[in-house]
Amino acid sequence: MESRLNRRQEELIAIVQREGFVGVEDLASHFDVAPQTIRRDLNFLADGGLIRRYHGGVSAPSSVENVAYAARQALQTDEKNRIAASIAAAIPNGSSLFINLGTTNEGVGRALLDHRDLRVITNNLNIAILLSDNPTFEVIVAGGVVRGRDHGVTGEATIELIRQFKVDIGIIGISGIELDGTLLDFDFHEVRVAQAIIEHSRQVFLGADHSKIGRNAMVRLGDFSQVDAWFTDREPPDALRPVLDASGTQVHIAG
Repeated sequence: MESRLNRRQEELIAIVQREGFVGVEDLASHFDVAPQTIRRDLNFLADGGLIRRYHGGVSAPSSVENVAYAARQALQTDEKNRIAASIAAAIPNGSSLFINLGTTNEGVGRALLDHRDLRVITNNLNIAILLSDNPTFEVIVAGGVVRGRDHGVTGEATIELIRQFKVDIGIIGISGIELDGTLLDFDFHEVRVAQAIIEHSRQVFLGADHSKIGRNAMVRLGDFSQVDAWFTDREPPDALRPVLDASGTQVHIAG
């Protein structure tokens, strides 16, 4: 999915994620457009793996599979870029960092290129290649099994390398956030790497836009008590506020 989504398509995905199953006629009525227009949107989104089509309606992808990497790159791009810039602005020159997988974190990598003297350990080959363009950076790539779909590296060797370090800031992403503060992801191997990053970071920064709230995923990573700062694009819902207050997590609204 090389094309960026328009606002209607992004809102349509949010509705489907919130409701679980939505009919074509209901969506056409909501957006005040012809059913044929909605069907074109749905076909486009289904081809990209962002929704599942059924007779008369659509549902969200299952809790055991994430949206395809190329499709995720087209989702909430403006929001992700603002979040990435906000995270980068909070990182001093000369810091040591973990950066794990995800399209938001790749935006963080781009936003960090103007920094100096960073020491970065990553299991994301895309980020490693990107950051190696800055001659003042030292970039260490975690070994392990490379995933062809997004060039992420996972496995026991990845975790063992991470455990050899204690860094200033660990930067993680997430696939889903429940209203009780539980952080969820789709890949058990990826979650184990993120848990090691949390354990070996003095501070943990989470980059996650509003679309992750209420999104289903099968694997529990942890909760907000393990996160020092959450960088997002909208004010959290009221139901999350007591959880964030109790955990002491700072919330930064980007842009």
